[in-house]
Amino acid sequence: MAALFARELRLSVRVGGGALIGVLFFLAVVTVIPFGVGPDLNLLARIGPAILWIGALLATLLGLDRLFQADRDDGSLDLILMSGRPLELVVLLKCLSHWAGTGLPLVVAAPVLAIFLNLEPVAMGAVTLTLLVGTPALTLIGAIGAALTVSLRRGGLLLAVLVVPIAIPVLIFGVSAADAAVTEPTPFLTPFLFLCALTLISAVIGPVAAAAALRHAGD
Repeated sequence: MAALFARELRLSVRVGGGALIGVLFFLAVVTVIPFGVGPDLNLLARIGPAILWIGALLATLLGLDRLFQADRDDGSLDLILMSGRPLELVVLLKCLSHWAGTGLPLVVAAPVLAIFLNLEPVAMGAVTLTLLVGTPALTLIGAIGAALTVSLRRGGLLLAVLVVPIAIPVLIFGVSAADAAVTEPTPFLTPFLFLCALTLISAVIGPVAAAAALRHAGD
């Protein structure tokens, strides 16, 4: 399992939008939106958590279409299906390696990019914490869409259409928790615990659903 995780981590960095591509896209979203909103620093600080979360969601979608597609193209997916290993565990490891290669750099870059949005230190910490907890859910949910579209050529657009509506609850509670950290008297803990629950639920449902879709595609 450790060797499989290391292999998937190398592939996630090399193929279809690695850490650098994700961070650059994240930077592009964060820097372009203020030009459309205007130079109002108070407004930017108020909508800053939402901008960071939307940027993280879009950056996560960049490499999801290659999560299983590369393995299908070179035949590795067939070998995985015939290996006898629990496919759900393999999918979970692929999701973890994808998050470590693309999602974790976004979390690290979030405090730096938050400076462009005039966020206070408390808001920076809250956004970073919510991204750390919530971005794995985006990857796990995206794995379902990637498995459903693995047999389709140019399925990236369909993947986004499938994943974005399902990821909206994660976005809602992530932004709500970040806003609650700087807004009184809204409690931070309530939406944050909901966000943690969504990640745990995704960790259970995501690999199972994605494995079922891969088995169907293999047939």
